[in-house]
Amino acid sequence: MKKRVFAVMPIYFVFAFVMLLMAFASLKYNKILFAVEIVLSLVAFGVVLYFVLDFKKYMRGVVADSVMAVAGISPQFVELYKLPCAVVGEYGEILLYNEKFKKLFIGGVDATGDSILNYFKNDSLETLFKSVSGIETDFEGKKLTVYSNKVDKGYMLTVVDNTYLKNIEREYYDTKKSVALVYFDNLNDFSSDSEDEATKAMLTVESLLSRFASKHDCLYRKLSDSKYLIIFDEKVLSVQIEKKFRILDKVRQIEVGERKASISIGIGRGCENLKESHVNAKKALDMALGRGGDQVAILSGGEYEFYGGVSKGVEKTSKVRVRIIAESVKNAIENADKVLIMGHKFSDLDCVGAATGIYSSVTKTFSKRAYIVCDTEKSMAKPLIEKLSERNNDMFINVDRAQSLVTEKTLLFVVDTHSPDFVESEKVHKMCSKVIVIDHHRKMVNFIDNADVFFHEPTASSTCEMVTELISYLGDDGLSKIEAEGLLSGIMLDTKNFVINTGVRTFEAAANLRKKGADTVTVRNMFSSSIDSYKSKHEIVARSIVVNNCAVSTVDSKVPNARVLSAQAADEMLTISDVYASFVIAPLDQKTVNISARSYGKINVQLVMEKLGGGGHQNMAAVQLSDTTVEKAKETLISIIKSL
Repeated sequence: MKKRVFAVMPIYFVFAFVMLLMAFASLKYNKILFAVEIVLSLVAFGVVLYFVLDFKKYMRGVVADSVMAVAGISPQFVELYKLPCAVVGEYGEILLYNEKFKKLFIGGVDATGDSILNYFKNDSLETLFKSVSGIETDFEGKKLTVYSNKVDKGYMLTVVDNTYLKNIEREYYDTKKSVALVYFDNLNDFSSDSEDEATKAMLTVESLLSRFASKHDCLYRKLSDSKYLIIFDEKVLSVQIEKKFRILDKVRQIEVGERKASISIGIGRGCENLKESHVNAKKALDMALGRGGDQVAILSGGEYEFYGGVSKGVEKTSKVRVRIIAESVKNAIENADKVLIMGHKFSDLDCVGAATGIYSSVTKTFSKRAYIVCDTEKSMAKPLIEKLSERNNDMFINVDRAQSLVTEKTLLFVVDTHSPDFVESEKVHKMCSKVIVIDHHRKMVNFIDNADVFFHEPTASSTCEMVTELISYLGDDGLSKIEAEGLLSGIMLDTKNFVINTGVRTFEAAANLRKKGADTVTVRNMFSSSIDSYKSKHEIVARSIVVNNCAVSTVDSKVPNARVLSAQAADEMLTISDVYASFVIAPLDQKTVNISARSYGKINVQLVMEKLGGGGHQNMAAVQLSDTTVEKAKETLISIIKSL
C-alpha cells in the first residue's frame, strides 16, 4: 500500500493544485460552486500531506533498520553517544543522527535523507570522509572539528564544538607581543642644516609615531633622539602588514626645508618572549638599514619579510666609521701571511677596480703578498685586467691556484658582494677563516655572517668609492696611475658617469683619484666597444617593449659577449622617454639566463630581482636563472613588473 502511495503521490499533488485553480476560476460564476471546490481542494491537500508524513515516518524506520543492518549501529547507540554524531551514506545522505547533532545543526526539522554538505558547505565529501585525525570547519560562527570513522557502506561523523577553545587560541595569538625598533634615518642631515630644523623634524616624527601608537593601543617609548621602541599586538601587526605599513608614507611626507624624513623599522615577530623579540628586532633593523633604510624588516622564524624601501638611501657624511674600520683592517692585514682578494662571479669594473685598490695598499703599504682571485675569461672588465696584467702578470690568479695558497693565516677580502652565493669561489671563501667584506649593494638576507670586518655602505655609489676612502686611511701613497684609473672606472660605471647615486663623497673620491693621476679619457676608453657590439646593443634596444614604464628586451643567443651587451643595452634603454627602469634578458647557456636591471631611482630594481632570487642595488641589479629559457624568464619578469 505504502509503495503505491509513494508512486502516485506526485500525481495527487498535481490534481490538488489543478482543483485549487479551478476553484478560483469558478469564483466569478458561482460562489457556492467555488466554496464546494475550495473545500474539496483543501481536503485533497490534507489527505496528500497525511500520506506524505506517514510515508516519511515509514522511511525513517526503514532507514534506521538499514543502518543497523548495514553499519551495525542502532539508533539507541547513536542517541547515547556523548558528542554530536551522524551516520551518512557513501553519497553524503544523512541516514541517522542523535539529538545533540540535531540541536547543533538542524533545529526542529527532519534531516533524514538530506546531504551532509548542507551543513559543511566549505568542505567536500572526500575531505569529510578522510578526516580520521579531524578537520577544522565552521558552521554559523561555530568552530568545529569533525572526525570520520568508516562503517560498512557509510561513515560515522563525530563533531566536537571547539568554539570556546578556538576563540581563546585566537585571542592568545592576537595579543601576542612583538617588539619594533624604529630609527630616524636622516636626522643628522637635518642637523647639518640647522638645529632648529633638526628639532622640528624630530618632534614631527615623534608626534606621528606617538599618535600611531596611541591609535593602535601600542606601547611607545623614545630611546634616543633618533631611536624609538614600539610593542605591537599581533592583531595590530597583521593589519599593518596587510596595509604595507602606510606609516612609512606618512613619515616620508614630513618635509623640513628641502629635506624629507624617513624611518626604518625592525620587528621581531612570533617569539617566545619579549627578550627574544627585542634581539630579533635589532637584527631586523640592521637588515633594514643595510638595505638603504626607509623600510620595514620583519624577522620571524628565521625568515625576513620586507616592506617599503622605495626611496633612495641617505648618504652618510661622517667618516669616523671609515677610520675605525680602517684600523681593524690594518690589524687584520698585519697579522696575515698573505692576502687574497675576491669579487663576485662575472666581475665588472667596480669589482676589479676595488680589488685593485686593496691589492695596491696591501702590497705597497704593508709589503704583504696579495693576489686577486678572478675568472678573467668570464670577466666584464677585460680591458682593465689586460692593462694591469701587462705590468704584473702575477696579480690575477684562478680559483685552483687560490685554493693551493690558503693557510690558517690567509686573509680574504670579498669586494662588491656580500652574499656567499655570488662570490667567485665559494670553496675559497669557506677555506679562509679570516674574511673582510667591502660592499655597497643593499643587504641581502643570505649575507656573509662570519666576517671579521663587514664594511657595508648601501648609500655609497660604488665599492670603488668605499675602497678609495678606506685606503686613504690605510695608505695610498703607492697607488699608481693605472690603479687609480681602475678605481675611477668602477665609480663611473656604477654612477653612469656621475649621473645617478652620487653624493659629496663620490666626488671627493673621484677628485682624490684624479690627483693620483687617473685620466678620465683613458677611463672612458675602457667602456668603448667595437662597431659590431655597438650595432648589437642598439638592436637589443630597438626590440624592447615598455610595460608599466619598464623597458624589457632580450638578447639573441648567437650574439657574443651577451652578458656585457645586456648590461650596456640596459643602460642605453634608460634614455628612452618615460622609462624608469630597464631589464635585458640574455642567455648564458642552454639552461641559464641572466637578467640585467637598471634604474634611475623611481623603481627599485633590487626588489624586482630579489623576487627572482637575485639582488644588487636600487639602481643596478641582476639575477641568474637556471633551468629556464629566455621566453619563460621574460614572461615571469613581466608578471612581476605588472604586480608592482
